[in-house]
Amino acid sequence: MIQCLLIDDEPLALDLIEDNLKQVGYISIAGRCRTAAEALTFLQREPIDLLFCDINMPGLNGLQLVRSLITSPMVIFITAYEKFAVQGFELDVVDYLVKPVALERFLKACQKAHQLFELRKLLQGNIQPQRKHLFIHAEYNLVKLSLDTIEYIEGLKDYVKIHVTGRERPLLSRTTIKALELQLPPDQFFRVHKSYVINVDYVTRIQKGRIKTLNYELPLSDNYRDMINRMIGRPLPEA
Repeated sequence: MIQCLLIDDEPLALDLIEDNLKQVGYISIAGRCRTAAEALTFLQREPIDLLFCDINMPGLNGLQLVRSLITSPMVIFITAYEKFAVQGFELDVVDYLVKPVALERFLKACQKAHQLFELRKLLQGNIQPQRKHLFIHAEYNLVKLSLDTIEYIEGLKDYVKIHVTGRERPLLSRTTIKALELQLPPDQFFRVHKSYVINVDYVTRIQKGRIKTLNYELPLSDNYRDMINRMIGRPLPEA
């Protein structure tokens, strides 16, 4: 069931939306608000999937309200003004309805929201939990490694050396660094050189041409600047 919030400064407009929603079996009204400020307070305490929102309201208007939301629910604007349509759709709203709204047009907007709601649920259900370990062939065995223990990986043509915390010697496995990199979480492991992939959790310092992990100092290549920028969350200063 889609939980919705109605926002309009005109009580009759709220009543009309509520009456129309009686024809919709998959949307439930969680609340009604007369101002955007009231809606913000409501959204802070209640999870809402869909907003039916007017635009021209006293104080904060509907466009400003939607822009101010960090995590925005689906939005259907219902307004007396066509002139805000472009701004509305720039906010990726589900639909933009101009008053007076025919019931058929209102129901079509609701169907669009329902389709989007079901698609989001489907996508969320297909998200797999991030893997926490890796199986590799090393020393004539299939070895299970916790990803959090891998400090960095070194490529040696058809082999890789996997440097693991708590082990005196690295594990040697017959594979390529590129093949192994594809099995690693991209938000944790980053290629910083053609021969090195590092675990960002172990990085302690970055300087020109070098990157320091907890126990090692490795070369840092400008060829992987984009990857390094993504790792640190901002552009690396030019030399």
